[in-house]
Amino acid sequence: MSVAFDFAGHSFRMLADRALFWPRHGALVVADLHLEKASWYAAHGQPLPPYDSHDTLDRLARLVADTGARQLWCLGDSFHDRDAAARIAPAVAGRLLNHAAATKLVWIAGNHDGLSGGAWGGEVADELERDGIVFRHQSEAQESRPEISGHFHPKLRLSLRGRPVSRPCFAGDAQRLILPAFGSLTGGLAAEDSAIARNFTGPYRAMLVARGRLLSIPCRGVGDNDVTESRIAARR
Repeated sequence: MSVAFDFAGHSFRMLADRALFWPRHGALVVADLHLEKASWYAAHGQPLPPYDSHDTLDRLARLVADTGARQLWCLGDSFHDRDAAARIAPAVAGRLLNHAAATKLVWIAGNHDGLSGGAWGGEVADELERDGIVFRHQSEAQESRPEISGHFHPKLRLSLRGRPVSRPCFAGDAQRLILPAFGSLTGGLAAEDSAIARNFTGPYRAMLVARGRLLSIPCRGVGDNDVTESRIAARR
C-alpha cells in the first residue's frame, strides 16, 4: 500500500510499511533495520526469540517484489551493533547476499553498524547524492541540500476513541525527510519530540500511509516544543 509523495521536486511513493520508493531510480529506501537486535539482547542476558532479522528481511523482500526495485538503499544502523557481523546467522547472511545479487545494494554507514569488514555483496558509503538530494543516516543541521535520513525512529502518537495509538511515521518538511525505523524490533521517538523537532527550521509534519491515504499531522517547531530530552533514552 502506497501513496504518491512529492519531495524536492521529485515524485516518490510513501509505503505503508515504513519505506520510501523512488520510481525514477527504481530505488527502495529504508532506514534503521537493526538486524540482529534480538541476538544482542540474548548475549547480554535478556533472551528474545531470534526471529527479528528474518522478519525484517521477509518484509523487505516483499517490498522489493511489490515495487520492482532495482536498487536498495539502507540509510544506516542496518545492524544493531558493531559486532553483529560476528553473530549473524548463516541463513541471514545468505539472504543479504541474495538481496545484493538481485538489486544494487547500498549500505549507508550509521552510528551503530560496523560495515567496513563486510558488506554482503553491497556497496558501503558515508552518504549518497542523487538528483541534488542527499541520503545519509543522521540529519545534519548545516546541510543546504534537500536531505533524506533516518536515525530518530519517529512515531506518531494519537488518542483515538480514548485509546492511545502509536505508529511508525515519517517526519518532514519541504527540505528534510526523516524515515521511520524499518526493523521489526525497533522502538521509537515521538515525532514532536525536541530531538526530532530541532532538525527542522520551523513547523513540520508527521506522516504515514493509512488505508491507502496519506495521514499528515502538523508538529510544532522546536521553539514551541515542551517535550524534554530526558524522555529520549526511555523510548529508544
